[in-house]
Amino acid sequence: MHDTALRSWGDSFRAFIHPRVITMLFMGLSAGIPILLIFSTLSIWLREAGVERSTVTYFSWAALGYSFKFVWAPLIDRLPFPILHGALGRRRSWLIIAQCAIIGAILWMGFTDPTENLTTMAFAAVALGFASATQDIVIDAYRIEAADTDLQAMMSSAYIGGYRIGMIVAGAGALTIAGLFEAEGSYEPIAWTIAYGCMALAMGIGVITTLIIREPTVNRTDSKYFHKTSDYGRFLLMFALTVIAFIIANIYASDLTEPLKTALVENGMIDGLAGFIAGFLKLAISVAAAILFAWLTTRIGVTPTGMVQETYVAPVKDFIDRYGKAAIVVLALIGVYRIADIVMGVMANVFYTDLGFSKEEIAAVSKTFGLFMTIAGSFLGGLLSVRYGVVRILFLGALLSAITNILFAIMAHLGPNTIMFAGVIMADNLSGGLATTAFIAYLSGLTNISFTAMQYAIFSSIMTLFPKILAGFSGSVVDALGYSWFFIGTALIGIPVLYLVVLAGRLMTQNTAEKAAHAAAITEDG
Repeated sequence: MHDTALRSWGDSFRAFIHPRVITMLFMGLSAGIPILLIFSTLSIWLREAGVERSTVTYFSWAALGYSFKFVWAPLIDRLPFPILHGALGRRRSWLIIAQCAIIGAILWMGFTDPTENLTTMAFAAVALGFASATQDIVIDAYRIEAADTDLQAMMSSAYIGGYRIGMIVAGAGALTIAGLFEAEGSYEPIAWTIAYGCMALAMGIGVITTLIIREPTVNRTDSKYFHKTSDYGRFLLMFALTVIAFIIANIYASDLTEPLKTALVENGMIDGLAGFIAGFLKLAISVAAAILFAWLTTRIGVTPTGMVQETYVAPVKDFIDRYGKAAIVVLALIGVYRIADIVMGVMANVFYTDLGFSKEEIAAVSKTFGLFMTIAGSFLGGLLSVRYGVVRILFLGALLSAITNILFAIMAHLGPNTIMFAGVIMADNLSGGLATTAFIAYLSGLTNISFTAMQYAIFSSIMTLFPKILAGFSGSVVDALGYSWFFIGTALIGIPVLYLVVLAGRLMTQNTAEKAAHAAAITEDG
């Protein structure tokens, strides 16, 4: 397997106190706060305000920006933000803008009473999702550019640790603050205003960190096109028109996909599969319409063809050129590496409840104890990756993730055994944190500094797409086979991942050797 040489334990532990690593702890906290303010914390607020359960679930769509951030990631890579770019640099200027937008969106939500204006709350939640996804794009790019490959694993572990701490702040922290300002069983909007106001204040940690840190020094290929204000304006116009085309197509595609879903169900297909097919077709139509519109605007001269190619095509071409035949295997590995975790994870809370554990036990063991185990696993993953190399720990993480799913199958036969529950959660979350840290470091090493934000955004989208699609059928599989066989199945589908890790490592080593031989041949000829 392609990897770096072994390092001493002293070097590994010293990486913990590297300034860039400490920086990523605070950046991770800044990234972890917004996500729960859209999901679980907001859900509790809306239910307390009397919003229907079906309406509450729609608010999860506010975070769709996380899945489609690769669409505007090139803008972050290519467009210097006016005025601030000269004062702070490319990454720090976009970070400040994103963080200020997050603070503004959190305050917008905090000062909106969902009982009076649910639509305004929806717009504020969407704004928070978009701003938070933008911050993630910039942080990912900063992390990759701020340190050498050798330090990426520890940077990733610090980021994950900070992210989980941010989730604690926005989850338990926000709920505790809201509880202090309202009576038991009553709904007081001011309590949630104060809670969200405190979360906006907590985002100040990210702002202060951004102002203190130094801009990464990188040798980036400058754009051939983004030099004049008119160029920026034309490109943003094309982007805005394409987004509008996507939204309009998505709305009208329902006229086609809803009858299709009904017809499929009437002909015996399960509702979940019919909904997936209809939803996938709706998304495909919308994406096709957006691509067609982008092509048309380019053809009529709204945006130069070279500008679009440099922004969207060049990052993909660069990746294929650098890795050759290994590129397909690497992309396949990215697409399935987290499959065992994600497919199993979607049924975890339902499993705990069906097994007979109380909400209090689930909260204490899975959410609180498990969260600290994930943080511990992430730092262990960073330490071991620095010591033994990222690819070795990538393999170990995939192996442990598959093995721990077998523990869930055993747990299904034991009933609500709290000791077993804690042991399984410890093993699962430690291995999950370790695997995620190694995986993020691996993805970071695949990017080209010239296209950092775009390439990493593509990788991070690919890594959850197929597993999440497959996870949508988890409930049907459990109904058909039971929990034990379901968990054994999730362990088995993790086995091919081990082969892909080995194969990708071998091909990348071969690719590196071929490039070195080619360079040597050119030198001799010269």
